[in-house]
Amino acid sequence: MGLKVQPGVIGCTIRPVITGRTRSLEEIIYDTAQMALADAGLTIDDIDGICVASNDQFDGRAISVMMASGSVGGVDRDILSTPSAGEHAFILGALRVATGQFRTQLIVSWSPTEVSSMPEAQRLGTDPYFHRALPLDELSAHALQASALEHALPGARRAAEAVAAKNRAQGGARPEEGTSRWPLTPSMTSQPVTGAVALVLASPDFIAERGMTKIAWLQGMGWATEAGFLGDRDLSTAPALEAAARQAYAMAGVTDPAHAFGVAEITDATPYSELLAYEALGLCRRDEWESRTADGSFRVGGRLPVNPSGGVLTWNPVFCTGMIRIAEVAQQVRGRAGAHQIQGVKRGLAHAGSGFAMQYQSAIVFGSEVRT
Repeated sequence: MGLKVQPGVIGCTIRPVITGRTRSLEEIIYDTAQMALADAGLTIDDIDGICVASNDQFDGRAISVMMASGSVGGVDRDILSTPSAGEHAFILGALRVATGQFRTQLIVSWSPTEVSSMPEAQRLGTDPYFHRALPLDELSAHALQASALEHALPGARRAAEAVAAKNRAQGGARPEEGTSRWPLTPSMTSQPVTGAVALVLASPDFIAERGMTKIAWLQGMGWATEAGFLGDRDLSTAPALEAAARQAYAMAGVTDPAHAFGVAEITDATPYSELLAYEALGLCRRDEWESRTADGSFRVGGRLPVNPSGGVLTWNPVFCTGMIRIAEVAQQVRGRAGAHQIQGVKRGLAHAGSGFAMQYQSAIVFGSEVRT
């Protein structure tokens, strides 16, 4: 089933790493929102509603949206907040436009590094009886998933090493490598950074009235969540992403995902995450992982360029990195991805995976044309 009203991305700003201490978090959020509005050629007065996503633990505040409301223009304006994942703000905003009740939405998410210990902040999101005692943070959960994959498929490590090399090379930047958590090596992870992202969505009638061009139309989306307790999951599979992909593909009319897209952005918190996404998204069977990563199928210039931006292994603003993947694909379809633009992209696929071992999964399909 398609959307009642098909939203389009008309403005975007992606700030995958923000360095220096010259701006407060409130100012960073304000700057990010204003950049997206400027890209769309709008002001906050043109916005019907706002959706934001933030993590109270990372921000070091209770009910962080209260602090952010003024920065995003939420005073005396409809505003909705979600603390689960950055990409969920995009989904909420898209659904609001799709209902026909809103013509425009500003979507903003951010992820600071002001907490003294990111692992300790993440540990607060686990159950207090088992996971906190491990202690469990997102990197530990990813390491457990990597171990499960290596046990299930002997060639998984060689494929993961190839994915890590691909994404770091495509990112161009040379950020600090991450932390070892067996079997993950530092080159397979990245250090958390401060980052932010914003998108402006609009309805077709609003876009037509303004004579706007370079639109990334939302053709399909799906989302699903796995159990919070890791012992209830098979970490060598990604059933929630499979379910999300089925929803998105059915809405977009995609029947052959392996050949349907000109670009894809996948949340590669580790290269094992990207490998699992290949399978769950229908891009590549797991018995092909090693050969496809070796022959360059998913490199820029290959059959399907995956993570031309460099992905999470280049910059990792933890909470909003899934929404950045969505924004990157929107920019590819708009022809505004800058130095890593893939020429001639008509349809793109974004995968956002968040939480412990990708507990939250979303799949988004953008196209250059309205789906009728």
